[in-house]
Amino acid sequence: MVVMGGIVGAGIFINPYVVAQELHEPVEILAAWALGGMIALAGSLVYAELGARLPEVGGQYAYLREAYRPSVAFLYGWALLLVVQTGGMAAVAVTFAHYARELVPMGLSRAALAALALALFTIINCLGVRAGSGVQSGLMVLKILAIGALVFCGWFFTRPAAQAAAHAQGPSGSAVAIAAFGAAMAPVMFSYGGYQTANFIAGEVKQPERTLPRGLVLGVVGVTVLYLLVNFISLRTLGSAGLAAATAPASAVMRMALGERGGEIIAFGIALSALGFLSQAMLTAPRVYYAMARDGVFFRAVGWLDPRTRVPVVAIILQGAWAIVIAVSGRYEQILNYMISIDLLFMGLTATCLFRQRFRQGRETARFRVPGHPWTTLGYIAASWLVVLGTVLHDPVHAGIGFAILAAGIPAQWLWRRHSQRGEA
Repeated sequence: MVVMGGIVGAGIFINPYVVAQELHEPVEILAAWALGGMIALAGSLVYAELGARLPEVGGQYAYLREAYRPSVAFLYGWALLLVVQTGGMAAVAVTFAHYARELVPMGLSRAALAALALALFTIINCLGVRAGSGVQSGLMVLKILAIGALVFCGWFFTRPAAQAAAHAQGPSGSAVAIAAFGAAMAPVMFSYGGYQTANFIAGEVKQPERTLPRGLVLGVVGVTVLYLLVNFISLRTLGSAGLAAATAPASAVMRMALGERGGEIIAFGIALSALGFLSQAMLTAPRVYYAMARDGVFFRAVGWLDPRTRVPVVAIILQGAWAIVIAVSGRYEQILNYMISIDLLFMGLTATCLFRQRFRQGRETARFRVPGHPWTTLGYIAASWLVVLGTVLHDPVHAGIGFAILAAGIPAQWLWRRHSQRGEA
């Protein structure tokens, strides 16, 4: 449940239309989602062994710090703050705004409503308000019920879509097709992201060398099945052209099944699921930046705690403000290109840490070992970086902005070191 809870968000309810805009055949669309599940499974196996080898230290930041220079880990933390985490939050906030406007017609644009949602959760968390475990569990159940309702109603209360002419395709050619498939994989991989967060609790799990791999594998396989069912039902009900044209495919399917009431039901579930993600992300992620500051690898001000609420206010405000900037700067699919290429770049780099860990430990081995290593690990690294390449080729401007932000971390780290040496950091 921890693994599935980290993966399943609002993305699966909206990303199918983004994929269908790039790929025009149902088989291609389902293949992309199946491939995404296979890549996520391969990645989960890598993270399972890393977690088994380093159960006391959690997360990508620690693996990169142990395997490479601290500067590499710093760049990951920098990217997490300015691109990956905030980009994901911005994308989910836009998703919330999209479905909220379906429930309650309003004059605000999606970007404005997304910014308001992010600002609200920033303020709430600065005041020290924490979502209870019961609320978080309820939101997770709501996500599963929403997916179950979509699949059930789409299968029993709708008819298969009539065959329609294929929607317009761009220039043909193998290079163009590869770039299109790579671009389609960006929202797919975004939807499958999150399984790696289970490694943050590896040190608190009984027998992590056994429990963590089982949880990662079962969780990723379960999510893959759910995602394939959602896309199958969407294609069956809307067709590939209809899916590409439906910016709210889940609502379109539920409307065809139950009328306007069905659309309202699924929109309500998706909006609350998105808010649940934002609440959790806004609450937990700033603690990472706070810990970096306390470890002396980030600006000390980010580690400041409010003496009354005992929350890292500077880190929360910094994250929330930048997420708002990303949310109002582009469309949903553009936001994905900001963050997914950087995220997968570091995911692939983190997988290389497994080679260094095995080399350093010599004959010492973890109780769990990645099946088929090194080929499966190399395949995961290659797949991750090929999606990065496809995203860059398809949308070099917006992907380039993400890399520019990442590159800005190099002089930022130099400035931090300079101030630290002077005792001003």
